[in-house]
Amino acid sequence: MAIEHTSEIKIDIALDENRIPEKLRWTAEDGGVEHEETKAMLLSVWDHKNKESLRIDLWTKDMPVDEMKIFFHQTLVAMSDTFYRATQDEKMSATMKDFCDYFAEKLELKQQ
Repeated sequence: MAIEHTSEIKIDIALDENRIPEKLRWTAEDGGVEHEETKAMLLSVWDHKNKESLRIDLWTKDMPVDEMKIFFHQTLVAMSDTFYRATQDEKMSATMKDFCDYFAEKLELKQQ
């Protein structure tokens, strides 16, 4: 099968003198994103040779803690959706969603 199209996702990181991220910007032209600023990112890739995930977790030093909690909650919810799409495992997906609800409750992210 011949590759007909390639797509690039680019991440630019501006670091301070201590190599701590001050600015994060990303571009995904196929998604309509060009040099957009963000405060945090989590990137995971699968190393199939070593059967392990590799990660890059970055956030700017001005990322508010309350927003980081919301970001993590939304990421966990998205991961449970992705897990279901990838595995069709309804029982574990529901368990993951239950944890997401618990996480939000403990961090008081959802209004009662």
